Amino acid sequence: MRAIDYDSEQHQDYARGRALSERQLGVWLAAFEAVLPERRPLAGLDVGSGTGRFTPALADAFGPVIGVEPAARMREVAETRSPHPDVRYVAGSAEEMPVPSAAADYVLMGWSWHHVRDRPRAVRELARVLKPGGRLLLRTNFSDHHPRPWWLEHFPRGYEADASIFQPLHEVIEGFTSAGWRVAGFGTVTEPSAGTRAAMLERLRMRTLSFFAQLDPAELETGFERLEQAVAQDPDAPAPVFAEPLLTLELP
Repeated sequence: MRAIDYDSEQHQDYARGRALSERQLGVWLAAFEAVLPERRPLAGLDVGSGTGRFTPALADAFGPVIGVEPAARMREVAETRSPHPDVRYVAGSAEEMPVPSAAADYVLMGWSWHHVRDRPRAVRELARVLKPGGRLLLRTNFSDHHPRPWWLEHFPRGYEADASIFQPLHEVIEGFTSAGWRVAGFGTVTEPSAGTRAAMLERLRMRTLSFFAQLDPAELETGFERLEQAVAQDPDAPAPVFAEPLLTLELP
């Protein structure tokens, strides 16, 4: 996939373009709670925390969280728009985190694994920062377990271009299990609707999904024209829902 420099292209609109409603956020927190230990508090890391769309909610639900994010401007937005007394945002990445060893009960990587360049190094670093028995919540798509959101069909090469961003599930699992991890669970989560089709179109126009960086200008123009025509037929209809994968991995 084409690398995205969030310090120059997306940080302004990311929080609005990728915002979750309270209902959507609640569904994800329930899914995370189902695979985490019952004790509280839990020390968490939100790796690839971006503008902090999950970080404060994690702190409310489970305990103190460190948001690890490589893009300075994304961290600036998080610190301004998503502050929390039990949250600290730091510069870092999955490959190198400025936190002590065995510091976390869990790590969330939500929609960020596909940005990791040195995955073997990240697997080792994630193992370093987790406590024994700690869990990694890997919310990412997989090329062979793709949710196929409704709007993708309107873009040239839509499904192909989006799936190409992600690894197949077996490849991700092998990368972890070969380093001593085990699979603790795999399932899907279906968010409530993001709102009307028209509202979803407005958010898509902000182009805060990695998918849009993979298309050329002509493909983007064609795709948005088709999508606008489709939405115009029933703009107030609820945006369709779809199931999204959640892979949980555990250290021995």
